[in-house]
Amino acid sequence: MPNFMMSHPLTLTQILEHAYRIHADKQVTTLLPNGTLHRYDYATLYERVQSLANALSQLGVQCGDRIATYASNTYQHLELYYAIPCLGAVLHPLNVRLSPVQLTQIIHEAEDKLVFVDSAYAVQFQALQDKIDSIRPVYFGPKSTDTDPCYEQLLSEAEPAYTWDIGDENSPMGLCYTSGTHGEPRGVLYTHRSMYLHTLAANQADVFGLTEADVVLPIVPMFHAMAWGLPYASMFTGADIVLPGAKPSSIATLIADTGVTVAAGVPTVWAAAYPEFRKRRADISTLRRLIVGGEAMPPSLIEVYEKELGVEICHAWGMTEMSPTGTLSKLRAVHQNLTDTEKWRIKAKQGRPIPGVELRLAAETTDGFKELPWDGKTVGELQVRSPWTANRYYKIERTPEHFTTDGWLRTGDLATIDVEGYVQIVDRAKALIRSGGESISSVALETALLKHPDVCEAAVVGIPDEKWGERPVAVVVCTEKTSENISDILRQQLASEFPKFWIPDTFIFVDKIPKTSVGKSDKRSILAQLIGTQNPTKKLNIQPSRKEIEIC
Repeated sequence: MPNFMMSHPLTLTQILEHAYRIHADKQVTTLLPNGTLHRYDYATLYERVQSLANALSQLGVQCGDRIATYASNTYQHLELYYAIPCLGAVLHPLNVRLSPVQLTQIIHEAEDKLVFVDSAYAVQFQALQDKIDSIRPVYFGPKSTDTDPCYEQLLSEAEPAYTWDIGDENSPMGLCYTSGTHGEPRGVLYTHRSMYLHTLAANQADVFGLTEADVVLPIVPMFHAMAWGLPYASMFTGADIVLPGAKPSSIATLIADTGVTVAAGVPTVWAAAYPEFRKRRADISTLRRLIVGGEAMPPSLIEVYEKELGVEICHAWGMTEMSPTGTLSKLRAVHQNLTDTEKWRIKAKQGRPIPGVELRLAAETTDGFKELPWDGKTVGELQVRSPWTANRYYKIERTPEHFTTDGWLRTGDLATIDVEGYVQIVDRAKALIRSGGESISSVALETALLKHPDVCEAAVVGIPDEKWGERPVAVVVCTEKTSENISDILRQQLASEFPKFWIPDTFIFVDKIPKTSVGKSDKRSILAQLIGTQNPTKKLNIQPSRKEIEIC
């Protein structure tokens, strides 16, 4: 039977064209480093994106080329979010919080052709530039040298009109990297089709629920899994966008000055902002919803936002591999008669799968995986699949460690799912610590610590932290020849390989590390003994090998 429907590729050019033709007057506002607000409309953005596409072509960018960004949330970065993929190239946002060593590895694997550098990070970028001297930088601000092109100059010299020509919806559009079990960077290559479908799903009423009347503030960095898809979801609905730049001095002031209705970020941001929000309740009265992800938001924080500030909390879960949204926790109609405490308990869960996402709980057996019941009690590995979930990693062979033979992504999270479909993450099979919404690989830190000749054993665990969610603690067994300043030495060694926020807050030196029955570090036992004490070593079975705990 012939196909009676039009075959029209699902590409980001459709989002850009729709935003321009239907919502041309909607605003994009950026907080500049000097504290002023830069404003223009979608029509101006569209014109600049066309010029930028021509400028990229003049620089030799071709279909499939990877183009990196080293930038904060600004209007220039938003322009690159559209110009690069709509040209046919691949947008590669770099995580500015990673160390030069990590970024160098990622950039070389991606084979980036250009890197666009935010003026806010120009000094920081210098530590990286010597390691990637073959890649040409383009600066948002003034030129750093006579040979480096300037972003605004490129636009001013480019032709003003560009004809989009993305014929294949399965063409790659974006590349984001995520930490793995052993700390190795793993790239996820999104396609136009996958991001278009993720955008449609995110804009469902029971997901992000954005409308043309909204003013959206993505505090989540644009280098975090495409800012959770908000740059595309917002413009498709015609919402105004507010971009906070690198370091907004006051989120409350930004909300008050721009009338933000929906904001998105990790719990750490909202925990820090709450005291000021409470004082300036009248100033932030337009704010009606927070999209929260990256790590679990405590029920107590959900309660104060909803009860005291009248701001709805939409608790989400996802992964870079999922573009990234997978579940979102909203109350059902049948929950309206529950007590407030019961409602907040539900909202603290990771939520139900959004339309298009399939979940299953599984236990590994000799014959593959056995599916487990959704009873809210049985714990299993959470596995997912959807039209916007990766089925392999960039330049890495597909392995059973990450993907099942029947097509599911193994998230590495251990969870329960209740009869209503609400997911509750209970543990991580992956050795990752979540701090301020960022992933820290405990295995990578342990491997680095063991490189030092004075270290015999090392175990790194994440302990709860009010501000950051989790922070790493290193438990170390040293040789007899250990120097007195070993903690400083180890700290310096880790700092040469990892970003500052990866470095453990506390180094605890012991004679022995608890082990499991198979001889591995018993991290459950270590955590159980560390949590709830001001002096962690007092809870360890073995006395510390030093008189005092080393604390940075």
